[in-house]
Amino acid sequence: MIPMVDLKKEFTEIKKEVFEMLTEILESSHYILGPKVSELEKKISDYHGVAAAIGVASGTDALHLSLDALGIGEGDEVITTPFTFFATAEAVIYTGATPVFVDAEPDTLNIDVNLIEKKITKKTKAIIPVHIFGHPADMEEIKKLAKKHKLKVIEDCAQAFGAAINNKKVGSFGDAGCFSFYPSKNLGAYGDGGMITLNDSVIANTIKKLRNHGSGGAYKHESVGFNSRLDEIQAGILLIKLKRIDDYNSKRRQNAALYNKFLSDKVKCPKEKNGCYHVYHQYTIMSPERDKIQNKLKDNGISSVVYYPIPLHLQEALSFLGYKEGDFPVAEKAAREVLSLPMYPGLEEKTIKEIAEIINGQ
Repeated sequence: MIPMVDLKKEFTEIKKEVFEMLTEILESSHYILGPKVSELEKKISDYHGVAAAIGVASGTDALHLSLDALGIGEGDEVITTPFTFFATAEAVIYTGATPVFVDAEPDTLNIDVNLIEKKITKKTKAIIPVHIFGHPADMEEIKKLAKKHKLKVIEDCAQAFGAAINNKKVGSFGDAGCFSFYPSKNLGAYGDGGMITLNDSVIANTIKKLRNHGSGGAYKHESVGFNSRLDEIQAGILLIKLKRIDDYNSKRRQNAALYNKFLSDKVKCPKEKNGCYHVYHQYTIMSPERDKIQNKLKDNGISSVVYYPIPLHLQEALSFLGYKEGDFPVAEKAAREVLSLPMYPGLEEKTIKEIAEIINGQ
């Protein structure tokens, strides 16, 4: 069986370091918001060229706490894409605000910046672009729109650690960058975890309090916050992987190039826009014959996943927003045609060629 991601193989390569790190942390008896979290925050802020990075419990919490700290709340509207994981809209709803969807662009499946402005109203307070599958959204144009209309920008970088535009890392463009360390991410922990990157020290201090029950310490609570703290063990694991992230991403890009080389014109391969550095958290093809391709892969012991089969505007849980089928045709077409193939740094060329041959011959 060929898996979507081989975490066991990755672990085997770093096993010695992991056990040494775990022993160090366990012997320290410091498990929450300790020195490993602080070290990780510093290294991630340096990596992104931002003033601060704040560890939280998940990527969802990263979005939620960022929105909250930036003053997004009841009665506000937040523009985002319907072609993303549910958490993007979920975090908006947590604050009492309303997600407003804008269709995806056909080539990258990121939010279509040409459609954003006509969705801006007096209630609009923020934009959440999602760097879907690891390809950066058009941040320069989004920043121009945000400046023009005095909007906040919260980047959903859950699938895009290390992605960049003209050598500037995603997560450093907006008012906040939100990362997920779910185990299957290109930078993944061995459990849940998240990170927020930002340059505003006032907002950073607010988020630090929000993640710790609204407290700055000494059991003094200045607001009602949340329990959203990155633990030492996950931070330790991430420190080990962070040293390798550029190499991991480079290998993903090499694997994507091999897929592009071996796959025929029977499917649409992912594109990389000029100036963009795609990290291929997922390698996602599109085809009207998606279901047939997936079944053929399954018959040959090859994993594949549909990310995502139902766009957010058609999810039952969001029916109260009042959208209907046909409102966002690009996102709906993507949901019918996308298929993500196995992708991880240790994927071998012969395996990629085997997968491609099955797809080409189905």
